Amino acid sequence: MPPPPRYDSAHPLSETQPQRRILHVVFSSRIAGSERYCLDLANRQAALGHEVHVAGMSRSPLAAALAPGVTFHGFGLFFRGLRLRRLVMRLQPEVCHGHLSAACKALGRLPARFHTVATLHVGYKPRQHSRLGGLICVNGAQGGRLTGYRGLARTIPNWLPERGTALSAPGFREKLGLSAGTFLVGAVGRLHPSKGMDVLISAFRAAAPAHAALVILGEGPQRAELETLRAGDPRIHLPGYCAEVHDCLREIDLFVSPSREESFGLAIVEAMGAGVPIVATAAEGPAEFLRNQPVALVEPGSITALSAELSAAAERFQAGALPRQTYDLSVFDPTVRVANVMDFYRTVIEAQPQAASRTWTTAPAGA
Repeated sequence: MPPPPRYDSAHPLSETQPQRRILHVVFSSRIAGSERYCLDLANRQAALGHEVHVAGMSRSPLAAALAPGVTFHGFGLFFRGLRLRRLVMRLQPEVCHGHLSAACKALGRLPARFHTVATLHVGYKPRQHSRLGGLICVNGAQGGRLTGYRGLARTIPNWLPERGTALSAPGFREKLGLSAGTFLVGAVGRLHPSKGMDVLISAFRAAAPAHAALVILGEGPQRAELETLRAGDPRIHLPGYCAEVHDCLREIDLFVSPSREESFGLAIVEAMGAGVPIVATAAEGPAEFLRNQPVALVEPGSITALSAELSAAAERFQAGALPRQTYDLSVFDPTVRVANVMDFYRTVIEAQPQAASRTWTTAPAGA
């Protein structure tokens, strides 16, 4: 088995870093954590003076969320791979950066002369990632599972995304009909079984007092199941997607990340940025980056363990002993992390361009 990739230490971009033409590809119809990562990275790269393009679905909300300096290319549902290939041939980007399986699979079909990179928002899948020239792991454990991969790899954790300038959710409690004395528990994420929102609803119904409320922000295929599970409980709210997560987080008393599987958990970092007390499952990513943070970790999928933490937090809230938290956010510095990504691009570009001659290597120390 090849050695895991080096964890990328904090180092800024070189002053001689060239300006690049970058194409991000993400075939998503909604915005969740992976898409927010792509948006923030593209916007920050454009702010640094790079020529940045994003290819996605023609009706995707990503287009409206991109900075004016980023060019969006919308595709229809059919012939996406062919349209992407034509776009790449026309733009001739120095780096094509894929996000999520469909985009990575399409990039893998490009000619070997194009430099292709993917961020492992979920995990390594040979059919989607094996033909790409570089992989960005978002936690250290991912690097040990790249069996058979022959490209370059580096671990670069996620960062704290830029906050919007407008307050899109003032009076969030008021909109939900909640008083200031209501113990408000919040969660953010796709409504998908991997995110464990069903576990959270079950734990909340089992342990939360009458003066508590639960709000789950997000959309996804599990909505109907979750609506059934809440069983008409008026304390549980599923308002859908929230464009400005930070504004919503400002008004909750406890953030919960109940994921059964989580490579990183961008919403957790956003909750840390808002100073919200946090309960999270010890899934792969959170167990790694929350190790030295004042966060309660519970077993993934355990209704009993999560119920106990919710009950304890509710008691502390009632006693006035659930204050805002101070977290070490220095490890989530976006300036450093974007610099790490740009440096990895340089490493991939300078590597042997032909896929057949690629050999496993980690980024050189101090790169």
